[in-house]
Amino acid sequence: MRVATDIGGTFTDMVSLSKTGDIQTIKTDTTVPNYEQGVINVIQASGVNPKEIDMFIHGSTVVINTLTERKGAKTALITTKGFRDVLEIARGNRPDLFNLRYKKPIPFVERYLRQEVEERLDYQGNIITPLHKNNVKEIAAYFKEREVEAVAIAYLYAYINPQHEIETKEIIQALLPDVKVTASHEVAREWREYERTNTAVLNAYVKPTASTYLQKLNNKLNEIHLKGNKYVMQSNGGTTNFQHAEETPINIIESGPAAGVYGAAVLGEMIGEKNIIAFDVGGTTAKCSLIDNGEMKVDSDYYIEKNDKNAGYPIKVPVVDIIEIGNGGGSIASIDKTGALKVGPKSAGASPGPIAYGKGGKSPTTTDANLLTGRLSLDNFEHKTEIATIKAAFQEKIADSLSMEVEDVALGIIRLANSNMLQALKLISVRKGYDPRDFTLVAYGGGGPLHATALAKELGIKKVIIPIASSVFSAWGMLMTDVRNDYIHTFNIALSNIKSDSFDAKWRDLELVATSSLIEDGFSEETIVFSKSVDMRYKGQEHTVKVPYPAEVWNKQVKRQISDTFHQLHENKYDYKLIDNEMEIVNIHLTAFGKLKKDPLQKRTFHQSDKTPIIEKRNVLFEEEGWLSVNVYDRNLLALGHTVQGPAIVEEVTSSTILYPNQSLIVDDFGNLIITLHHGEGK
Repeated sequence: MRVATDIGGTFTDMVSLSKTGDIQTIKTDTTVPNYEQGVINVIQASGVNPKEIDMFIHGSTVVINTLTERKGAKTALITTKGFRDVLEIARGNRPDLFNLRYKKPIPFVERYLRQEVEERLDYQGNIITPLHKNNVKEIAAYFKEREVEAVAIAYLYAYINPQHEIETKEIIQALLPDVKVTASHEVAREWREYERTNTAVLNAYVKPTASTYLQKLNNKLNEIHLKGNKYVMQSNGGTTNFQHAEETPINIIESGPAAGVYGAAVLGEMIGEKNIIAFDVGGTTAKCSLIDNGEMKVDSDYYIEKNDKNAGYPIKVPVVDIIEIGNGGGSIASIDKTGALKVGPKSAGASPGPIAYGKGGKSPTTTDANLLTGRLSLDNFEHKTEIATIKAAFQEKIADSLSMEVEDVALGIIRLANSNMLQALKLISVRKGYDPRDFTLVAYGGGGPLHATALAKELGIKKVIIPIASSVFSAWGMLMTDVRNDYIHTFNIALSNIKSDSFDAKWRDLELVATSSLIEDGFSEETIVFSKSVDMRYKGQEHTVKVPYPAEVWNKQVKRQISDTFHQLHENKYDYKLIDNEMEIVNIHLTAFGKLKKDPLQKRTFHQSDKTPIIEKRNVLFEEEGWLSVNVYDRNLLALGHTVQGPAIVEEVTSSTILYPNQSLIVDDFGNLIITLHHGEGK
């Protein structure tokens, strides 16, 4: 049996998949701050016997929470003499050009803890100044006096030659055995000094917290006799073992969201949909990502806390390209200082949660708005509350201020939440040169099915898919993954100057390292698969475009092929190409997969029950049509091939799917809801 658990800001999800293809799903509350206990709770609540679990995969928000809440370790930095202020200098480009009061991000390491060492390499990695080891020992003593808990090491050109970083780490670990140490070459082998240094610092900052958490989780799993292979979901759409995750926890910063996107790609392959927009709405946030021709977008230009006012903090590790906004089911609606209605980013979380949870929540949320408009039913909430209680809160906190009816306020909250989500969907598609009408929307998370059809209607999308296990789909996606390691090395050479021998040797060296690592983790060579790409640009450009690399040996044909592909991809992204310009390869990127044994998903055999799938008739408030009486269906009673015409609602315990007029759905062979939107047709 395979089991995956995913910790979100509000709920901890679990999906189990038996060898016969049976799927079980469950959600329990996230247990802050003891997240590992929430994992044990959800396993025990499921009734699954831990001894029968062969493979356990875990996704967590521990790393991103540690960063955003600034609850990491007291961290120090060792860098090349003259470069201690690289974190302070950062980049000169400002997100808000006309903000005269703009301030750069505050470094995670204070200046008195940023120390310099005499050492120097040239741009080719040759040693100019040997490492001053006594200098390192003095710094170690200095850090000990100041009770430093973690140390990052980032030397100039260490991405080419890490010898000095390795020697420095050995000294620090010998003198400060209780301190967690990160060398920049362990997390990033790309150029760009500021980004690489910041990545090393953030990895060091979260390392003690993440390591402690994973050790606690492992101990808890051992206590319940879960002895199967244990993996952690990474941000690149693959998994790794607990030991590797403890060393480079920055790689699991977006583990849960990445799993959902990967699951959407797998689902698309199953049902023959190659172009997909993955759309995940949880209790706290909404996230979306684009899958083009079956390929997830993965790059190493990731930032936290970046927006139109703040430059954010770069993290130079492979991350699935995800747009995230602070709008989810628990997003709180309020009146801002200007007297306007506002939804999010503040969330009610799991406790107390929305008013509808019946756990003491007092603030109106998007979930409560969906309840008041008939889109959700109080019967599906664990703790009962009264509609009158929710209406009274809406009246007092919002409706009176706006001189509006409670139901109109609720619909306004839904519209505003949808508007915020719509902007995120446009950022991942239209703003990147893609027409959303060419894509299928896969909606999941507890709130995805509630909002997806309205958003698809706005974007002109013709098909929406609500997958089986939609509310715990990120955990489902983890069950489909393989172990994945990415090796990105800066090479920086013009295409005309590439020599076959040296270029091919570089790829072979990476493949040897990747193969050795996976064999050490228990994989045979037959289960190891490589994927190659290169980051290219026109000479004189700053940024790159990722291009698939198709060959084992460099030759004229390969050069012509990747040149043609680069021109095409550059035009797709930037709307122009420069065919006569010199091209450069900046980075080479090897992705190594260790294929895990997975039983194939079986088509469902569920047929029509004797029970009618229609639960009730309910009045539902729609944006254009007003109040309509619609059929409410129990998703669990819908047989394969069953069709439903909108307007209607399809309910399951943890979510509801809204069908508008001129929309219809059919249940496919895997139990997914395939919704077709008939744009422009009469009512």
